[in-house]
Amino acid sequence: MRYQEMTIEGRNAVTEALRSGRPIDRLFIQDHCQDGPVLTIRRLARAKDIPVKYVEKERLDQLSETGHHQGVIAYAAAYEYAQVEELLEAARKKKEPPFLVLLDGIEDPHNLGAIIRTANLAGAHGVIIPKDRAAGLTATVARTSAGALNYTPVARVTNLTKTMKELKKQGLWFVCADMGGTPMYDLDLKGPIGLVIGNEGEGVGRLVKETCDLTASIPMKGDIDSLNASVAAGVLAYEIVRQRLGK
Repeated sequence: MRYQEMTIEGRNAVTEALRSGRPIDRLFIQDHCQDGPVLTIRRLARAKDIPVKYVEKERLDQLSETGHHQGVIAYAAAYEYAQVEELLEAARKKKEPPFLVLLDGIEDPHNLGAIIRTANLAGAHGVIIPKDRAAGLTATVARTSAGALNYTPVARVTNLTKTMKELKKQGLWFVCADMGGTPMYDLDLKGPIGLVIGNEGEGVGRLVKETCDLTASIPMKGDIDSLNASVAAGVLAYEIVRQRLGK
């Protein structure tokens, strides 16, 4: 896969990209910014011989794709998608049963970034997204992930259902979030697992749901009928964490 230049925006995202060793071509910093996070970015850039250009806020506003640059924009190669096998290898290296997060048509880049961040913090070994009708790894995703995209591999596949069937042959089983499913506290969510989260409006598609082994619902006591996709992913991911810890 060829790299294409993209922007990384926001102080946390740029800092984590620098710390992780991500190749940065150019760095733009708002003139007269002297606070702690910006000084840290300048120090990291200087240590890696990355050219820094100081510009006015108006120039950063023109360069920004997200509208939330926080005075810092870096130019880097676009994130390269991992292979599904690399996600399984990450689990093997840690001597842990695989824990993957699969997203069926998440279209909002903010949701995608938030889910990648949650996946990282919950100890998932990677995220799998489909190529069509779904958000890809954009600057907004990178910023919303708050640096997690530098550490959590994301694989992009042509057919999510086919990928799930192939992973089943390697011992994984799948649970999807669904309002009509079994309450998550009544399910055994240990072992090699793939957590499937559906589209923000329509949920998990029929074929993907039929390929799942279980459906899990999140108990809700309020007056509205559903959670945001990234929040649902977080709730279910941490129920998996709880069960893995034997709590």
